[in-house]
Amino acid sequence: MRVFTLLFIAISNVLAQNTTCSQNSCISFSISAGTGCDWMCSYCANNLGTNNYYFIDGVCSYQSGGCVGNPQAGVTYTCCSL
Repeated sequence: MRVFTLLFIAISNVLAQNTTCSQNSCISFSISAGTGCDWMCSYCANNLGTNNYYFIDGVCSYQSGGCVGNPQAGVTYTCCSL
């Protein structure tokens, strides 16, 4: 029984750390006219320190050929690391 209790505590600690981390791993920004997804993806990767991120509204995504999408000027976009 003690083994299960220790395992439960260990898993709880890992989940708590991941929750805390994900709350601090998002950035928001807006763009001007003519700014595309290539720039947005580079900005997110550089500022989050990882290539493992996503846009919460799905505005940009990776497909063959690079980062694509249809962003609009003046809109606030948010990307978060995984």
